[in-house]
Amino acid sequence: MSTSTQSSILYAYYGDDFTGSTDVLEALALHGMPAVLFTNLPSEADLAAFPHCRAIGIAGESRSHSPRWMDRHLPEVFRRMRSLGAAINHYKVCSTFDSSPRVGSIGRAIELGRKAFQAKFVPVVVGTPHLGRAVAFGNLFAAASNAMHRIDRHPTMRRHPVTPMYEADLRLHLAQQTSLAMGLVDLRAFEQGTAARQLQTEIAAGAKAVIFDGIHDAMLKQTAAILCNLATDRQILAVGSSGFTYGLLRHWQRSGRLAHQARPAAPRPVDQILVLSGSCSPVTAVQIRHARAQGFAAWRLGDPDSWPLRKRQALKALAAGRSVILYTAMGPLSAKQQSGKEWTAWLGKLLREIVSLCGVRRVVIAGGDTATHAVQQLGLRALTFVAPLTPGAPLCRGYAPESPLNGLELVLKGGQIGPEDFFSNVLHDSC
Repeated sequence: MSTSTQSSILYAYYGDDFTGSTDVLEALALHGMPAVLFTNLPSEADLAAFPHCRAIGIAGESRSHSPRWMDRHLPEVFRRMRSLGAAINHYKVCSTFDSSPRVGSIGRAIELGRKAFQAKFVPVVVGTPHLGRAVAFGNLFAAASNAMHRIDRHPTMRRHPVTPMYEADLRLHLAQQTSLAMGLVDLRAFEQGTAARQLQTEIAAGAKAVIFDGIHDAMLKQTAAILCNLATDRQILAVGSSGFTYGLLRHWQRSGRLAHQARPAAPRPVDQILVLSGSCSPVTAVQIRHARAQGFAAWRLGDPDSWPLRKRQALKALAAGRSVILYTAMGPLSAKQQSGKEWTAWLGKLLREIVSLCGVRRVVIAGGDTATHAVQQLGLRALTFVAPLTPGAPLCRGYAPESPLNGLELVLKGGQIGPEDFFSNVLHDSC
C-alpha cells in the first residue's frame, strides 16, 4: 500500500464478531469519520474501492473459536492491520467481555497482538456507558431490566450458552486465559488526575496488559488521550469494547483531528423485513413476541428436516407482503437445542436462499454468533453505515458488486440489544 494511503488511515480495528463490528462502524459514522467494514482481510482492490475512508474495519469470528484457531488466523490479521499504518489499532470485543480459556480467549488474543505489534503492553478498555457497561476497580458491571448487575450475577451473561461469565474481576478472568502480568488504572487515578502516571507505574512494575476503569464518557475520553499521546511515535494496539472507540472519537473531535459530529440520516421505512434469530437472550424473545403480536409471521427453526417447510412458509408469507421471523429459540437453550458454527452457517445458507428467491431488501440477524457465521454465507465483501436504529445495532448496506445481493440492507443485532418493539421499528422507521 502506498504511503499516502497509509497516512490517510487513522484507525483500524478487528471485531471478534460481526455484531460488535457494526457497533464500531456506527460510532465512526456518527462522529464524522468515513469508514468501511470488510468481511475478510481486505485486498488492495478492496481498499481502492473505498479511498475516502479514514477507518478500516475487519469483521471477524474469533469470539467463537479456540486459542488454536487464533494461533492460525490472528497473526495474519494483526500483520494486515499493522500494514495499514494506523496509529491506533483495536481488537474489538463485546462489552460483556464473555470469553473462556477454550472459546474466544481474549487473553490469547492479547498475547498474539502484543507479539505482532511488538508492544510493551496492551491496554484493555471495556467500559461502554451508552450500552450500560461499566468497569470499577477492575470489576465489570452490565445493565439488565433497568438495574446494574455485576457481570457474574447478570441474569443473561452468567448463563451464556457458550461463554458464561463466572468472574467479574477482569484481572482474574483474564488470568484464566493468559499468564501475562496484569495492571490496573483505577477510578482513584482518574479522579486525582494521575491516570497517565499510574499507567507508567503499572508498566514499570512489569504489567503486559493494563485494564482501564471506565464508568462514564469523560473517563473513556481521558483514556483515549493518554493512549493517543503514546501513539505519536509507535502504533498502539488496544483491546476493548466500542466504548474505547467512542472515547477516541470524542478525543479526536476535541483535539481537532475530526471536524464535526455527523448528522445521521433517518432510516427509511420498507414494506417488509426478514428476521433470522439464533439468539437465546430473553430480550430477543420479548422482541419476537411483540413483533408477532404486530402481525409478523414467525416460525421456529427446529430440526433441519423441517426447514424446507419453514422455507416454503416464509416465502409464501413474504410473497403476501408480510414480514417474517425465523427463530431457533425463545429464551435460554435447552440441552437438546443446537448451536455452534456449523449450525449458524446452515442458518446463513437458509437465509441466502430465501433472500435470493423473494427479493426482500432489508434483513435483521439476531445473535452475535449467528450474525457472524450467517453473514459469511451471503457473499458480501463489505458493509457501510446507512442510519442509526438503536445503540449497537445500526442499519448497514452490503457491498458485493458482482452479486444480486449488492445493496442488501442488514441489521446485525446482539441478543441483548434493542427495545421490545425493535423489529417493528426496523420495519416502520420509528427508531
